[in-house]
Amino acid sequence: MKNIILVGKPNSGKSLLFNQLTGLRQKVANFPGVTVELKSGSFDQYKLVDFPGTYSLKSLSRDEELAIEKLHEAMLSDETSLVVCNLDATRLESSLVFGLQVRDLALQHNKGIIFALNMIDEVQRFGHEIDTEKLATDLGCAVFALSAKTLIGLHEFKLALIDAAKRPQDFLPLLHTEDKSSVLEISRTLSKRYGVKADVVLKKQNRIDGFLLNNLMGGVIFLAIMFLLFQSIFTWASPLMDFVEMALAESAVKVSNFLPDGVVNDFVTDALFGGVGSFLVFVPQIMVLTFVIGLLEDSGYLARAALICHKPLSYFGLSGRSFIPYLSGHACAIPAIMAARTIESPRKRLITMMTIPLMSCSARLPVYALLIAVLIPDTQYFGGLVNLQGITFFILYFIGILTALLVSTLLTKLTDVDKDKAEMPFVLELPTYRLPHWKPLGHRILTSAKQFIRRAGPVIFMVSVVIWFLGYFPENGVLQSSYLAMLGHWIEPIFEPLGLDWRYGVAILVSFLAREVFVGALGTLFGIEGADENISGLAANIQADGLTLGAGIGLMLFYVVALQCVATVATLKGETGSRKIAWGLFVAYGVLAYCLAWLAASLI
Repeated sequence: MKNIILVGKPNSGKSLLFNQLTGLRQKVANFPGVTVELKSGSFDQYKLVDFPGTYSLKSLSRDEELAIEKLHEAMLSDETSLVVCNLDATRLESSLVFGLQVRDLALQHNKGIIFALNMIDEVQRFGHEIDTEKLATDLGCAVFALSAKTLIGLHEFKLALIDAAKRPQDFLPLLHTEDKSSVLEISRTLSKRYGVKADVVLKKQNRIDGFLLNNLMGGVIFLAIMFLLFQSIFTWASPLMDFVEMALAESAVKVSNFLPDGVVNDFVTDALFGGVGSFLVFVPQIMVLTFVIGLLEDSGYLARAALICHKPLSYFGLSGRSFIPYLSGHACAIPAIMAARTIESPRKRLITMMTIPLMSCSARLPVYALLIAVLIPDTQYFGGLVNLQGITFFILYFIGILTALLVSTLLTKLTDVDKDKAEMPFVLELPTYRLPHWKPLGHRILTSAKQFIRRAGPVIFMVSVVIWFLGYFPENGVLQSSYLAMLGHWIEPIFEPLGLDWRYGVAILVSFLAREVFVGALGTLFGIEGADENISGLAANIQADGLTLGAGIGLMLFYVVALQCVATVATLKGETGSRKIAWGLFVAYGVLAYCLAWLAASLI
């Protein structure tokens, strides 16, 4: 199967075009140590490969360097049939800088190339028309105007793409030999000749930016959006969580009635539905988190948030570019740590990576949700739009962010604060405001849920089986005489000052494999004791067991700070190149988390 490669600059509609051409038939290849990923999907009889967005063939970061390296490899490959370069019709000059470089590269390697002039609907909305035939003549390549969002010209483009892929030699660039102008000069000339004027495009954007980036209102709006983000994780996901919990409970009862009494019945009821089932309840929260972050990113607000945060973050030794890894850390610390590679300053990059684990990732969601359901009443405000549990969620996330900033300040003072003279200034492109498109956003939500289940599911299953086995034998379910009780009572003195018994100690230890395992472990432990009462109601079982408010809050604070994730430690080691830093952070955050939990248990 021959390949068609799709390239373009970031925020140019390239990903949406890729989704429209391939549908959901996609695969992702990740490269270790960086955030670069190549998406591929089926298009007609070809394999369409979506390369990461880059602004130029001259790299500024390790991520861009690897992306460009892979592009050169694709150009050398006989499997590559055609190159498709995506252009942002609203920002023709910046798109053509990269587009012209790719055109010259395609000519150098004897590859056919066509240009997709995307977002033509926005250009038409401004009352402007682009003469694609004359632009194609000047570029020496075929140009097709389309809108991946509104589907304008997309059908015609698909037909042309299939035709070009079948006979790529007919689509080799035709360059004017006498044209010796630089790429920048040519792109500027072509933009003036064909593109919509910048002041027309920026007029509406600047009006909105004047409000959203205002010194006073911008900060208030930013805090309000962040509050709604964390509030939505609990409030909006509740109906879906209730549905999943009800389905699990009914399934457990039906399966239990079908099986004969004995070891197999106990295993399925307690280990599977009590352990693995306990974490499936929280998948809707992962989906809601992905949905809200996707809205912010696709609408163009995420880049504005980074700009708003630059000045405040600089007080803590960070830059505005640290905001995106920090926000990504609320989904998962591993890609967030790798995303910090885009920070030019080595010192700021290291500090950002070292403090990202303090962001409350999605793996902590099940832990927070469980403990909040146990300790915090579901008090409603403003007609149910806001509730006390959601506010508690926001406070926990805020504590993590505040701790990260305080640690950043301390690390800045302990390291060399003299700025590198070669350090680049903070420069960030602000994308045009756009309405998000449901198709790629929906695909992203489903992918995040699948990845969460695939990553956490096998670990939780193995841990649940081991815990059930240790808790069931040697006396067939008598927990007090089990192997697990022996292990738990041996480590119990460590957790007694926190107001926690041996079961919580065991759950904390096994959660080092993955934080979300804590819920599955407790589900198995409490399921063994209370399976006949309520298999899926783990929160009710813990409430009945008498977890105190101080111990519960201490446990939440422990998981806010503790680096309970072996994968994060491994990623830190790989990115920093230092085993000392990675395990040093594990110990330091563990000690700090224990002290905070002890203070909460002692004072509350």
